[in-house]
Amino acid sequence: MDTSSSSASARAAYELRFRSLFNARRGYSFPCDPCGQVNLDQLSESARNNYFYARAAVGRDLATPAVEPLNG
Repeated sequence: MDTSSSSASARAAYELRFRSLFNARRGYSFPCDPCGQVNLDQLSESARNNYFYARAAVGRDLATPAVEPLNG
């Protein structure tokens, strides 16, 4: 069994969502594994910067992130 492909498919099936505290239509989401771990090496530079911003803005502008399955 190839664990890299099975972990990649599991990672693609979830996203880590940071929802805005003030505007329900705003927020950030990033592909992650079922535990909420984001592979930073697979993100673009822009997405990586957004991820770091989202983590820093929790409690100020964004809610605590939640791991959610992607709609299939």
